Amino acid sequence: MSKKFLFVSRWGESLDIINTIKLEGNDVKMFIEDKASKEIGFGFVSKITQWEKHIDWADIIVFDYTGYGKVASELRAAGKLVIGGTEYTDKLELDRNFGQAELEKHKIKVIPSKEFTSFNDAINYIQSHPNTYVIKPCGETQELKQLLFVGSDDEGLDVIRVLKAYEKSWGNNFGNFQLQRKVKGVEVSVAAFFNGTEFIYPINITFEHKKLFPKELGVSTGEMGTSMFWTKDSPIFEATLLKFQSTLAKHNFIGHIDINCIVNGHGIYPLEFTSRFGYPQIFIQRAGITEPIGELFFKLATKKQFKINVKKGFQVGAFIVVPPFPYDDKKTFNLFSKDAVVVFKKNGKDGVHAMHLKKVNDEWLITGNTGIAVLVTGIGNTMKDAQKMMYNRISNVIINNGYYRTDIGDRWTEDSDKLWSWGLL
Repeated sequence: MSKKFLFVSRWGESLDIINTIKLEGNDVKMFIEDKASKEIGFGFVSKITQWEKHIDWADIIVFDYTGYGKVASELRAAGKLVIGGTEYTDKLELDRNFGQAELEKHKIKVIPSKEFTSFNDAINYIQSHPNTYVIKPCGETQELKQLLFVGSDDEGLDVIRVLKAYEKSWGNNFGNFQLQRKVKGVEVSVAAFFNGTEFIYPINITFEHKKLFPKELGVSTGEMGTSMFWTKDSPIFEATLLKFQSTLAKHNFIGHIDINCIVNGHGIYPLEFTSRFGYPQIFIQRAGITEPIGELFFKLATKKQFKINVKKGFQVGAFIVVPPFPYDDKKTFNLFSKDAVVVFKKNGKDGVHAMHLKKVNDEWLITGNTGIAVLVTGIGNTMKDAQKMMYNRISNVIINNGYYRTDIGDRWTEDSDKLWSWGLL
C-alpha cells in the first residue's frame, strides 16, 4: 500500500532514495536544510520549505544525516514512525573521543589516539612520542574530508608539517581534532540496518575508495566509489557492531549504522562510526536489494523482524564529479559546472543514480555547490562482472568536465586474499 514519506535532508544527499520511493508508488516530500543545496531534487520530487508543518501528514519520517537525533527521538516518543539517529548515535559519529570510549566500554580493541584543540600541543606530543599518525578532524570539520591526513613518516615529521600548514590557514577555526596511531592492513566497513531492537540480516561488507585519483593518489574526498557484498555473518561484524546491539536497543535507534575498521593478522581495529546512511553506500546497497526500498524502510520503522532480500555476488559504484570537487569554490562551480546537463548516449538510465541534480524539461542538470553529479552502479556474480557493468554504464554518460576513478573494485583481489588468510571472511 502507498505510504506518505517525509524526508528531512541535511545536504540533499538522499535524492536517489527519495526518487526511488516515489517511483515505487509512494507519496514523498523532501526538505533540504543547507541553503546552497536547496535546488537539489526540483523536478524529481515534491520540495517543501518547512518540514515541521508536514509531520502530521507523514506516515513515516526519515532523517538522512547525523545531528537530528534529539528531534527524531522526540517524534518517536510522540508515536511517529521515524528512521534516523538518536542523541547517542549522533555522538558516536560526531564526537570521536566518545566513539572510542564507547568501543572500549563494549570490550572492543581500539587504536591509540589523543584529542587536541591546539596545533602546538599536537606538534609537541608528536615530538615527544614519534610515530606514524593520522590527523582526524572532529565535529562539523570532519565533513571536509580533504583535511584528513594519513601520515607515512615513522617519526611523524610529515604530520607536523601538515599541522603547521593547518595552523596558518585555519587559525582557531579548525576545532577539535584527533591524532591516531596509523595501523597497516585492509580498510573495511561493516554495516547493518537496525529496527530498534536488533540488527536486520544480511549485513553489508564495504570497501571504500576515498582518494581522488586511481591507485589511492591525491587528496582525500568524502568518497569516489565503493565495492561491497552482503553476507549472513562476518567475524568483523561479530567483533564490533554486534556488541552494540543491546545498547542501540536501549536508545531505540532505528536506521543504518556502519563501523569502519583496519584489520590485519593481529586483529580488528575500529576507526569510526557512521550512524546514518552512508553516501554512496546506501545507493550501491539499493542496487543489491531486490525488494522495494520503501517497504524495507516501513518494516524497519515499525520494528518488524525480517530478512532483507538481496542479490548474491558483488555491487560496485563510482561517482562522476565535476569541478571544483572535492573543494568548495563557488566561482569555479558556477563557471564550469552549474546547470551542466547530464547526457545519455542511449536510452535508459539503469544504474545511474541522481545525486546533486535538478530536472528541467526532463533533462538532468547539475546544481548544489559540491560538484557531485551522479553515482553509477554495477552488479555481478564476481567483482570483475560488477566492474564491467558499471564502467559500461559510465561510458553511456556524458558530463562536460566530468571525472571519475577507473579502478573501483580493483583492490578486491589482494584484499580478499589477505582477509581469507586472516580468517575474516
